[in-house]
Amino acid sequence: MKIQAKVATASSATARILGAAALSLITLFILFSLIRPASAMEIKQVKSPGGIEAWLVESRQVPLLALRFAFVGGSTQDPEGKAGVANFMSAMLDEGAGDLDSATFQERMEDIAMRMSFEDSRDTFYGSMETLSENRDAAVELLKLALTKPRFDQDAVDRIRRQLMANLAYEAKSPDRLASRTWYETAFKGHAYGVSPTGDEKSISAITRDDLEAYRKSNFAKSNLKVVAVGDIDEAALGKLLDEVFGALPEKADLAPVAEVEPVKGNGYNVVEMDVPQSVAMFGMGGLKRKDPDFMAGFVLNHILGGGGFSAILMEEVREKRGLAYSVYSYLSPMDHSSIYLGSVATKNESIAESLEIIRKELTRIAKDGVSEDDLKNAKSYLTGSYALRFDTNTKIASQLLGILVEDMGIDYVTTRNAQVEALTVDDLKKAAARFLKPDDMIVVVVGKPNGLKGL
Repeated sequence: MKIQAKVATASSATARILGAAALSLITLFILFSLIRPASAMEIKQVKSPGGIEAWLVESRQVPLLALRFAFVGGSTQDPEGKAGVANFMSAMLDEGAGDLDSATFQERMEDIAMRMSFEDSRDTFYGSMETLSENRDAAVELLKLALTKPRFDQDAVDRIRRQLMANLAYEAKSPDRLASRTWYETAFKGHAYGVSPTGDEKSISAITRDDLEAYRKSNFAKSNLKVVAVGDIDEAALGKLLDEVFGALPEKADLAPVAEVEPVKGNGYNVVEMDVPQSVAMFGMGGLKRKDPDFMAGFVLNHILGGGGFSAILMEEVREKRGLAYSVYSYLSPMDHSSIYLGSVATKNESIAESLEIIRKELTRIAKDGVSEDDLKNAKSYLTGSYALRFDTNTKIASQLLGILVEDMGIDYVTTRNAQVEALTVDDLKKAAARFLKPDDMIVVVVGKPNGLKGL
């Protein structure tokens, strides 16, 4: 999770320079839309002279480079009592490094039309860089400084802390965010997955620059690093870049062990009172891990059930037929040490009970009867036909490939994925449904002032 707001520190003259650079960035990302589709790309495995591995897709039509990388670990590595360190870190790495304070660092990035960003999840800490080829060396130097010599100046730490506190205040008033936080706390009580990556006021107040530096030293290493590069660069140049940016990192990360865990089984409804006219419900149960042999069947099943937008069964039953809610959706969410099947619906307080009963009924029906041949045929057509759209720009290609690399699905996954979808049968989907669609195990969190929920 990345904080976007930055305090303006430039003079009016500098502001004009930054405005011109911002325009260059707009042009830069328009140009990214011209990159060739996935069907024409070749993924190469590159190993730097220093032994750092990466995937590369060369694309020379436009002089641009997109770099995506990840350190396995994420917010599960936040120290006890300091929840939110990884999230804090994601907002601090471009706040000054080496001899450059925050304002100077930000201005330098703007001057060379470079984009750098960081984001944390429960299992992974992500980073990205986009740059014009002519400014690649300067961009690489800034990225290297951010990862290896961040300053963590006290004024920047205090400013970002205030922004994090403001985000927490907003989260406390957002039914969607509060429902999600409460669901994970309920499902994974006593486990790292049950701790919010954004922390709370007490933990954010307690985090120091020493905590940030300790996290960086423990988690940023070559052993848990995954890298993808897409664009105007060859294998030799990428090898040099990898060693330049990541070569000074420790060989091995010092990660705390994270236990395998299953979400607890639900029992009734967990209601969080909020004086709002519309209730938000998050419902979920155990799912399928990414390398489970039934995962692809579960993925396609979910598309039919709740992931396919207006064509999905839950949307049809809850919205189209009865007009109870504007939207309802679901998704499989595999994690490194668990997996869950989650969904959400938002509607008037007086309609939430009926909506949830319909959802429960449809989950029960699909778990018992499966889906039709027509449902499967339509899902296959959409999922295979739309897959290429995930690879129509450099940035999309880099992001998709990094996900495949982090999940260890293999370098040939892009070419085999559609065949895996096409090979599925209704029996495959019914088998997957029987494994994870268990409405009696469902945890349901409702934020609002719901009427008519049974069992309360």
